[in-house]
Amino acid sequence: MSYKSDIEIARGASKALIQDIGAKIGIGSADLLPYGHDKAKVSQTFINSVQDRTDGKLILVTAINPTPAGEGKTTTTVGLGDGLNRIGKNAMVCIREASLGPNFGMKGGAAGGGYAQIVPMEDMNLHFTGDFHAITSAHSLLSAMVDNHIYWGNELEIDTRRVVWRRVVDMNDRALRQITTSLGGVSNGFPRETGFDITVASEVMAILCLAKNLKDLQKRLGDMIVAYRRDRSPVFARDIKADGAMTVLLKDAMQPNLVQTLENNPAFVHGGPFANIAHGCNSVIATTTALKLTDYVITEAGFGADLGAEKFLNIKCRKAGLAPSAVVLVATIRAMKMNGGLAKSELGSENVSAVEAGCANLGRHIENLKSFGVPVVVAINHFVTDTDAEVQAVKDYVQTQGSEAIVSQHWEFGGKGAEALAMRVAEIADSDIGNFAPIYPDDMSLADKIQTICKQIYRADEALMDQKIRNQLKEWEDQGYGNLPVCMAKTQYSFSTDPNLRGAPVGHSVPVREVRLSAGAGFIVAVCGEIMTMPGLPRKPAAETIMLNDAGEIEGLF
Repeated sequence: MSYKSDIEIARGASKALIQDIGAKIGIGSADLLPYGHDKAKVSQTFINSVQDRTDGKLILVTAINPTPAGEGKTTTTVGLGDGLNRIGKNAMVCIREASLGPNFGMKGGAAGGGYAQIVPMEDMNLHFTGDFHAITSAHSLLSAMVDNHIYWGNELEIDTRRVVWRRVVDMNDRALRQITTSLGGVSNGFPRETGFDITVASEVMAILCLAKNLKDLQKRLGDMIVAYRRDRSPVFARDIKADGAMTVLLKDAMQPNLVQTLENNPAFVHGGPFANIAHGCNSVIATTTALKLTDYVITEAGFGADLGAEKFLNIKCRKAGLAPSAVVLVATIRAMKMNGGLAKSELGSENVSAVEAGCANLGRHIENLKSFGVPVVVAINHFVTDTDAEVQAVKDYVQTQGSEAIVSQHWEFGGKGAEALAMRVAEIADSDIGNFAPIYPDDMSLADKIQTICKQIYRADEALMDQKIRNQLKEWEDQGYGNLPVCMAKTQYSFSTDPNLRGAPVGHSVPVREVRLSAGAGFIVAVCGEIMTMPGLPRKPAAETIMLNDAGEIEGLF
């Protein structure tokens, strides 16, 4: 049997006018700012008008550690949203926007797959409504203003050796990780070392996704630390007088983007911090607004549950006062086999023993999620090569973990294929059996917060932090930042910092290479192992096969 590609399915979609999608959730045409016929931003006036409404149920979709076999977290998020609507529930989806760097690198797209996609797929994976460009521009404005301040006399007495505000670009470009600026003579400024991160790692991105409104946005932007003086006192973005202009650049980007699924159900796609180097969730303003508009909101957290879900629960929920009613943990038979030791070339044949061996990774994620006090359902994202015996092996294992696994065929059949999953998730969400709480308190020391995540979530023996890092954490505590949560920057492929160590490793340590204070976003970043805040392109980037065909249509996105 032959299947259409994701882009072929998306191109053949019967899209409704975005005004009709808005009407489904009570947003009138006057409160939509259209970007063409199939996408629009929601006005701040409308968002303000619904704040007194009762919240719906929040459902988090997360996954096991990603493998080359694929897990389909976004696909499951979209499929579950369509499935809930098919069984008569009022539901919508909230996901992140796609970054250009990974799209042209390894991913090739990030709008779901098969018959569980969000459209317009091509726009979402490329420039969309310009939010990422606005973030890049606002970040770059601050970079320029810092160097400009130093050039024109440095009234704030910035120590040029201690400028911590790096630059960003929304592209994977390893050549920019470490650079020297202002070469070429006196008129170009004072040479210094700096570097580029990818836009999705920018603190501006994190702030946009955590800010509650424009006033909160400007305050957080002003709170960002850009440099230190010789006496180690911080220099803030507000000292550079950049926070007002940055807010102007981000005014429209702050508004959630309304689009639709293939089945014409509403979806907010807004914000996009990476989960391995940032906090990995869509914006607070999109999620909280959606909760006022529908009875169920399905959102996702990036990569495996050890990264995306941990940060969603410890950072986003803590900061925004959210509590999920249920968590859906996505797994595939193929990924279980890879965690069980098989190579990607060996996944086509039935191998129940490999599935059973690989279930340890799934089990650890179940246990971790339950430690937050949330009920967990496993969604087996069905592939046509899965056998009944392999599926049963996963179901039997999950039952021993005090949870249940449900096969979902949304990739092949859309919402219809997710009806069984949707009915069970709705039943759990409506039962209010969750008792959510973060796994560490605000008043725990920063070093102990890092240790708690490494030991409880990663099952490491310890986090390795040298005295310089410990002193830095203590200094931030003395400055009043000790109550902030921790954002771990770590490989997504393993519980450990070794991307090749699959399954459920124990007996490992987590080396913390660097810590960064994101004072505006409101968290401490702990950079672990060899993780990079500026990824590189692979040997054969997806960009090599992305092009226009003779009809002027985009090919190569998937």
